[in-house]
Amino acid sequence: MATLQIDGCDFYYEVHGNGYPLVLAHGVGGNHASWFNQVPVFAKSYKVVLFDHRGFGNSRDRADGPGRARFVPDLLALFDHLGLKQAALVAQSMGGGTCSHFTWKYPQRVKALVLADTLVGLKLPGPIQDRMRVVNRAVDNLSQFERVLGESFRKREPAGSSLYAAIASFNLVNRNTLTGTLGEGPSPEQLGATGVPILFLVGQEDILFPPAIVSDVHALVKGSQYVEVPGAGHSAYFEAPHPFNEAVLKFLADAGV
Repeated sequence: MATLQIDGCDFYYEVHGNGYPLVLAHGVGGNHASWFNQVPVFAKSYKVVLFDHRGFGNSRDRADGPGRARFVPDLLALFDHLGLKQAALVAQSMGGGTCSHFTWKYPQRVKALVLADTLVGLKLPGPIQDRMRVVNRAVDNLSQFERVLGESFRKREPAGSSLYAAIASFNLVNRNTLTGTLGEGPSPEQLGATGVPILFLVGQEDILFPPAIVSDVHALVKGSQYVEVPGAGHSAYFEAPHPFNEAVLKFLADAGV
């Protein structure tokens, strides 16, 4: 169990495998344990780095801690602690905010970026912001299961749905109690201008970041790629790990990682 002391936080991380570093950033309903379907596959070819955002999993922080405001500096501190001059990033939902901001601020440290089921942290154009406001109002009162797991998965995998909830239960915070803000992020055009290869990956049943909206943002990010995962909702990495993993590995190979 490895921890890094950052600003009063016991910041938890793990390293698996050898090769080019691949850092995985979880969402608000997850933590390092969420990636159990990815680690054995990715670690065959990469040095896989997992971490818990502060307040999640094993990263303990004080109740009045800075929360999101420290997410990007925490990731930078982890890079420096592990001696990572550069790495590829795979980010889901909330983790997309951390990694899109990190990529924008430190593009020389990022070899490639996967944004899975997320537009978090991006400064979206007005018309797309308006569409997202409609989406947010529509899903606000849904249960956590309905928000983060697609209908197909919930029907075919009740045990998997229970596992998802069990993993999330170890977090000290949730979407309603998480403190702090990331601050203003990059526009899609600014993210594309970094020159970092980017993949937008989204579950076809994602109701938090619908594919039609993610696809339109992808079109604004120069050189980016786009993949939809059938039969998966907002947690495509968890609901459909095989096609998710295949899409990520292909993208990384195409990006020369």
